[in-house]
Amino acid sequence: MSDNEETGLDFDREWLEFADPNDADTIIRADATWLLSRWTCIFGQGCKGIEATLPDDGCCVHGAYFTDADDEKRVRKAAARLAPEHWQQHRKVAAAVVADTLADDDGIEQPARKTDVVDGACVFHNRRDFDGGYGCSLHAQALRDGAHPMDYKPEVCWQVPVKRDFSTVHRADGTSVDITWIGEFDRRAWGSGGHEFGWWCTSAPSAHVGAEPLYRSYRAELTALIGEAAYAKLVELCAAKEEAGLVAVHPATRKALTLRPRA
Repeated sequence: MSDNEETGLDFDREWLEFADPNDADTIIRADATWLLSRWTCIFGQGCKGIEATLPDDGCCVHGAYFTDADDEKRVRKAAARLAPEHWQQHRKVAAAVVADTLADDDGIEQPARKTDVVDGACVFHNRRDFDGGYGCSLHAQALRDGAHPMDYKPEVCWQVPVKRDFSTVHRADGTSVDITWIGEFDRRAWGSGGHEFGWWCTSAPSAHVGAEPLYRSYRAELTALIGEAAYAKLVELCAAKEEAGLVAVHPATRKALTLRPRA
């Protein structure tokens, strides 16, 4: 597909809303258009990367910001399991994590910590020419250990392309309810810099080729984000919506379906 394959950012969406089974004061609002899409990660299989000049590095070129100290601690623990033959940048281990800043919701730069960038990509990213294996060294180590990759990787790396947000709605009767939003991690979710990406997968039909809808393929990640009981309810509602027929199909999924070779 051409470099301008991406569909637009604004289009019709369908949403599901249900009470969180584990919290009577919380409502979950989930983007059914996104969760029923056929997005799948195509890293190493057609991914063009967010930097046009570095297609083999996917979305790993800027490193990963940690959400908190526990996130960093977990990744450091996983990194300690990496042998030199499985981690191309093992000699850079002293600089695997660096201090930086990150803009908050008000655009104010705040202290932050992230994985270092070495030779144009995350310190944990192995290049194609590395004999120990191409791609995220943490991801590969998790698979070798029989663990899920999200147990080893920075949170942002396994949450993408699902975005979780929180808000509070104050009702006219004086009560309030907390909202957990589950939706698409599109270009805008990255902040203003997302619009500078050379390519982004959530709106690219070439990445909407999954064998099953996202709400099923991302079971582990969605369960981690909203809990087992809420995920079970989400599956129930998504399956019903899938059977009834989604009206607002994700445009990238729709376009991908039209481009598939006919049998």
